[in-house]
Amino acid sequence: MTESGGQTHRRRLRAAAACAAVVLAAPPARAFFHNEPDIEGGCAIYQARCAVCHGVNLEGQPDWQSPNAQGVYPAPPHDTTGHTWHHGNIMLRDYIARGGQAVLDEMGVPFTSGMPGFGDELTAADIEAVLDYIKSTWPEPIRAMQDERSRLEALDP
Repeated sequence: MTESGGQTHRRRLRAAAACAAVVLAAPPARAFFHNEPDIEGGCAIYQARCAVCHGVNLEGQPDWQSPNAQGVYPAPPHDTTGHTWHHGNIMLRDYIARGGQAVLDEMGVPFTSGMPGFGDELTAADIEAVLDYIKSTWPEPIRAMQDERSRLEALDP
């Protein structure tokens, strides 16, 4: 089923509004200051590449915690109701770059992921910007816990 022109236009307006809300509340872009996250760029990439599965507002797909008829888990939310913040940055970058199944198989996790790899389409900076955008929507306590997981993950050989 394809979208009509009106549906596409409304979806793009919702995506633009979602980006605008985050950008207005976000710190300055890394591209200008070279030391701050590129929230605006990450939001634009997220809306163009990720929102179709993970939702314009990071809400994920319905029943994301249960596999579908093919045994594949739907896209989880990236807001605080999901589990993205339970993972460290190294794992999240790898998951986006190589795809969920490649990472899970390597870890020996018996789980069927529908997440494709984007490493051939997104640069490392693009992936980092998307993660910065997602993290910018989390409250400080969640960001602090995810930062700690990332710190511990980086120490694990």
